[in-house]
Amino acid sequence: MNTTTIKTLLTCGIIAPTLFVITFIVEDATRLDGYNPMKHPVSSLAIGDLGWIQTINFLITGLLTVAFATGLRRILKPPRGSILIGLVGMGLIGAGFCTSDPVYGYPINLPLVIAQFTVRGHLHDFFSIFVFVCLPIACFKFRKWFMMRQENGLAIYSVISAILMLLFFILAGAAFKQTPGLLEFAGLFQRLSIVSGVLWILVLAVYLRRNEKFLLVE
Repeated sequence: MNTTTIKTLLTCGIIAPTLFVITFIVEDATRLDGYNPMKHPVSSLAIGDLGWIQTINFLITGLLTVAFATGLRRILKPPRGSILIGLVGMGLIGAGFCTSDPVYGYPINLPLVIAQFTVRGHLHDFFSIFVFVCLPIACFKFRKWFMMRQENGLAIYSVISAILMLLFFILAGAAFKQTPGLLEFAGLFQRLSIVSGVLWILVLAVYLRRNEKFLLVE
């Protein structure tokens, strides 16, 4: 694989998080049918007449993340966390194909349901696990890699990203279960978890994109 191809694959790791977050933020601000980003999950944006936008967001972001993982696998010897990041991409793709059920109070004209109830909905949750579990593990794995390169700041940042992602994911889970005092912020907690993780991918991609010539020394 030539240098140009590798650079292109690494650039996908910059585009993917940026595209995903900007898209759901724009949708949060423009969805006018009772959707509340503070309360409802990102996945629920894929429901309704405009749901195709978030579905495409899942699919394109997932493909870009898999491409980034492919670039990682080519330049890191051994590949280390590239497989985990690839699984994150596959999780996003799966979540795109398997739309969430109408849960957690959206759409607002339907009864409140706090768990997926169709095969498609259960598959959506299954694929989502790849994102919320594999990404923090990848952060921890790259912490060791950064420490080996004496990039202590990035090693610490990797740990903080993993902890924040898991913490906000747990809070979101409790909130979606209608825990008093948390339920009004379920969507916010989930978004903070997502942003904590995908921002780390972006930082990793920028670092690798700028220093790829050193990455063959493993």
